Amino acid sequence: MSLLFCSYRFPNFVFTRYHTPTRRFATKISEEVESPKIKPKSTTALRRTASASLPIRANPTPTRSSIETVFTLATAQKYLLYRLKDHWRSSDSLIGARVFHEAFWVPNWKQGEIFVFGNGSFVCWGLGEKDARRFEREILRPVPGFQLAPLKEAETEELEFVSDRTEETRLQGDLIILGKPAPFDSQGSLFSELPPMAFPQETLLARYAFSQALSRSTALSGLEVSLDDYLSSMTHLPQALEETGKPGMSRKALIKKLGELMKFRQGLNLNRENFSDTPDFYWTEPELERYFKSMSDALEIKLRTDSVNDKITYAAEAQSVLRQLLTESSSHNLELIIIALIAVEVVVALIRDGPELWEMLKGDSADKGTKEV
Repeated sequence: MSLLFCSYRFPNFVFTRYHTPTRRFATKISEEVESPKIKPKSTTALRRTASASLPIRANPTPTRSSIETVFTLATAQKYLLYRLKDHWRSSDSLIGARVFHEAFWVPNWKQGEIFVFGNGSFVCWGLGEKDARRFEREILRPVPGFQLAPLKEAETEELEFVSDRTEETRLQGDLIILGKPAPFDSQGSLFSELPPMAFPQETLLARYAFSQALSRSTALSGLEVSLDDYLSSMTHLPQALEETGKPGMSRKALIKKLGELMKFRQGLNLNRENFSDTPDFYWTEPELERYFKSMSDALEIKLRTDSVNDKITYAAEAQSVLRQLLTESSSHNLELIIIALIAVEVVVALIRDGPELWEMLKGDSADKGTKEV
């Protein structure tokens, strides 16, 4: 029996190919060297339902295509798509590329299809990791100012898909099935004229919907890793308070950390491409919304988003306590400074007016003695 292994946080997916059926391990990949595959610590929706794809994998039919790869790569916290739009016009390798709803769509690159999203990730249909990294290196990286806040290490996810015109389009277990075209309700969902593409036009909207969910998951993985690194950098604070009674961090450094934490929450909830809301495009396309939500639920995006928010809330509360301690410490130091200034003023007054006061006191004493005599 085949198993799908993946961590609770879904940092990314890299799958180890078996014969039939195929599954992969979830782990993190560096730019140059693939890291050892780590056994997961918790179950996920995809792992729990992986066996549902066995009937499709084990029973090929004449109408069904071979199983191909869907590879997602996140390299930055944000892409400026308008810069790519200006760049592709001068590139011969992006013929037919254009903006497609909330993505930049490359209909045919190396016999595969690519959707580039503004959340810092892109999804490749029919292309593996090697080609995806080549696309990032040769097409995206040369665009000036395109990638904002590049990730220290790229995040990846990999699934598989199969085309079969006799089946309903759906996510079955851990396998995407591109089948009968879904009817769309609104006008303008597709362009009137489409360029030649690597895969059938009939399932283009379905591929876009699945891609948008996949891109969110991979971008969220990058945010999860960055937040974990941030929390690790703050682990010494409780110990420092316990041992020395001081936070061991200056006020300025702590405020910078608070700003970094606010940036995490903004990226998670407030940006246009956030991880909680359903894109407006699907409000009038219930079938496409079903594809999008089925993939989002399988990747547990909402659960992971709530988990990241809880971590941010805890970190913010802890830092708020530390900030109060620093404020109290500053107030105490200010009181000491005021006391010292008063003492200095008293000393200066004594030095300046001391002799005169002494003479006055002596004169008063002499007058009093004379009166008594």
